Amino acid sequence: MRTPLFLRISSCIMMLILPTSLVAAELGAAMLHTNGTTWLNGSSIPNSSAIFPGDLVQTKADSIGNISAAGLLVTVSPDSLLQFGNNALKLERGAVRVATSRAMSIRAGEVTVSPASNVWTDFEVSDSNGKVQIAARKGDVMISDDTGTTTLPQGQEGTRESPETRKEKKKSSGAAPAAQGGILDSRAAILVGTGVVGGLAIWVLTRSTSASPDTP
Repeated sequence: MRTPLFLRISSCIMMLILPTSLVAAELGAAMLHTNGTTWLNGSSIPNSSAIFPGDLVQTKADSIGNISAAGLLVTVSPDSLLQFGNNALKLERGAVRVATSRAMSIRAGEVTVSPASNVWTDFEVSDSNGKVQIAARKGDVMISDDTGTTTLPQGQEGTRESPETRKEKKKSSGAAPAAQGGILDSRAAILVGTGVVGGLAIWVLTRSTSASPDTP
């Protein structure tokens, strides 16, 4: 649920009076700093703005967004769309890099990536055409989807695919062998049939030849 307008206005006023980190921690908010054209909940924003859980951040092809809060720094790559949350970011498309000490996770489709322990962890997640790519820059991360949960060690990269993408691949890979098997079976049947017919012809000729001298 997105934050009402009056709460946004009051929080901005509080940020002018109190330290930003204290207000952000109290409201679950963060600060978004942009370089280029960036939209917040469908509206273009200036160079910086407060954001709250449930807000949608969208960067254009020529822009980058940086979200900062206590124990959290998020870099939103160009042409990306994500939803900000208290303990999780929902990546709709594009790529994001997270450095966190508060176990902030990223959900991309059916894949969830989160720090493996409560230490400062730096990792990247990108989502494109049903393929999710993960890179653990600092610290290990846990990757969970419908196939189970695995650990990606620091310095390693991994890939996960959506269930729909896996089904399409399985379907396409299963179709080719079936067609190929049909062709082989047809050829085998032709060869077997040809052998049977040839054998019968040889038998008939042999019988005819052996019988011809005794014929009056």
